[in-house]
Amino acid sequence: MMASSPLESLTSGFIMNVELFAVTLLLALPLGLVLTFCSMSKFKPLRWTMKVFIWIIRGTPLMLQLFVVLYVPGLLFEMPMSSRFTAAVIAFVINYSAYFSEIYRGGIESISVGQYEAGKVLGMTRSQVFFKVILLQVIKRIVPPMSNEVITLTKDTSLARVIGLAEIIMSAERFTKQGLIWPLFSTGLYFLVFNGLLSLLFGWIEKKMDYFRV
Repeated sequence: MMASSPLESLTSGFIMNVELFAVTLLLALPLGLVLTFCSMSKFKPLRWTMKVFIWIIRGTPLMLQLFVVLYVPGLLFEMPMSSRFTAAVIAFVINYSAYFSEIYRGGIESISVGQYEAGKVLGMTRSQVFFKVILLQVIKRIVPPMSNEVITLTKDTSLARVIGLAEIIMSAERFTKQGLIWPLFSTGLYFLVFNGLLSLLFGWIEKKMDYFRV
């Protein structure tokens, strides 16, 4: 049911965008790391299976993945999705974990092999070398591409409208059809402010890591 005023409807829609953004980020960041370790595994079947999976997810539109997650369980397994928000979360988490995994992998592989070898010479285990020597360097290197991907995520949440979630743009469109133009433009303000805050946050993180030269 529509909210009593355009402002309330837009705010309600944007809250949905923020919820989808937050849940996706919370789940996709650690899952992306798991996918990274699998794609870098020495066990070839696991490594190639994961590489093919990541290739498929990155090579197909997020919009298509939303439809697949929403409809395929019901069509093939007779287990229809009970919640469109849950379907959106699953599709977004799968999609963004694949992108995050490639960012993680690029950061890890950018570190010289010599640093692992030096750690072994000092008597450190591979896990000690990774967490005490490599990890901070990886984090510093992945912050810029990760910030771009996170900001893209905020805008991509608007795609949830294709499976019937009343996010902010869908809410604005309802009022635009009634002859009001300002709700449509106000959606840009919501996203600009939110992404502006994220840009400031990532800028602060990058400055905090300036002490760590790589």
